[in-house]
Amino acid sequence: AFVVALGVMALILIPQFTSFSQAFLILSAVLFSTVGVFAGLLIFQKPFGIIMSGIGVIALAGIVVNNNIVLIDTYNQMRKRGLDKAEAILRTGVQRLRPVLLTTITTILGLLPMVLEMNIDLVNQKVEFGAPSTQWWSQLATAVAGGLAFATVLTLVLTPCLLMLGRDHLVKLEPDE
Repeated sequence: AFVVALGVMALILIPQFTSFSQAFLILSAVLFSTVGVFAGLLIFQKPFGIIMSGIGVIALAGIVVNNNIVLIDTYNQMRKRGLDKAEAILRTGVQRLRPVLLTTITTILGLLPMVLEMNIDLVNQKVEFGAPSTQWWSQLATAVAGGLAFATVLTLVLTPCLLMLGRDHLVKLEPDE
């Protein structure tokens, strides 16, 4: 399922960006995120369950590509306006840093109760950690939160570096007439 999901994403991204390299740069965030998945599971001492952690990785693949899509699309727009490569990368980073960080932080904070196995009992007015009812979702939430945190940092640092190293692909530098 994971390979199929990546294949479908690639089939959508390649025509959209008219560039194999930019499409695969976007999909590289998925590779980065898997490192974060295993790091998050290791830090929180959770096992890698094929079902819940695996579903978390597949869900994460759909989430983390968004940051790279936003970065690369903004970069392409800046290049079409005539900015040189370094200036376009710098302005893209400045312009997209806040939205990328805000969406990532709010997603991770939203998953934190599940990562910490927090159970809120409103009837008895108790908050428990490690309750049996929360253990099912903990692996999924940890996989998504860890992968998202790791991939976001690498996306904000590594994607601009790789854009700087790569050559321009099908970006019109002269204005339309």
